[in-house]
Amino acid sequence: MEVVGWIVAIVLFVIAFAGLVYPIIPSAFFILGGFLLYGVIVTFDGMNIWFWIIQGLFVVLLFGADTLSNLVGVKKFGGSKAGMWGSTIGLLLGPFVIPVAGILIGPFLGAVIAELLVSRSDVKQAFKTGIGSLVGFLTSVVTKGIVMAVMIAVFIFFIR
Repeated sequence: MEVVGWIVAIVLFVIAFAGLVYPIIPSAFFILGGFLLYGVIVTFDGMNIWFWIIQGLFVVLLFGADTLSNLVGVKKFGGSKAGMWGSTIGLLLGPFVIPVAGILIGPFLGAVIAELLVSRSDVKQAFKTGIGSLVGFLTSVVTKGIVMAVMIAVFIFFIR
């Protein structure tokens, strides 16, 4: 059963990492699902209270990384709240509207359009905000990827 537990956990971890480029996939829940299903299939031995506290803190960090990276990226490049919201909406819709490139084009266009329509920014500032949203998104992907890898390493450490 241990092999089955590992297969299920690894599949869920891979889906979680796919969530880095498809933000509609709730990565944190798939990582936690991998831990829980491994425990159900194999054993919860080793996954003590400290394990769950540490993982809970990492989950909070994952949720915060998205918002903080987007906020810092947009603000650092002179964008407004409208640019941040436009970037977030573009991030969610982009992959569905433009299947492959939408993950990068969506946040950029969302921020630019929001800055032009809501904040009435000039085109140069709107494009600068779009670049900021793209930088924020890419920073978020790297940060979340590192945090998720650490979560899995902590899992392996605790169950061995």
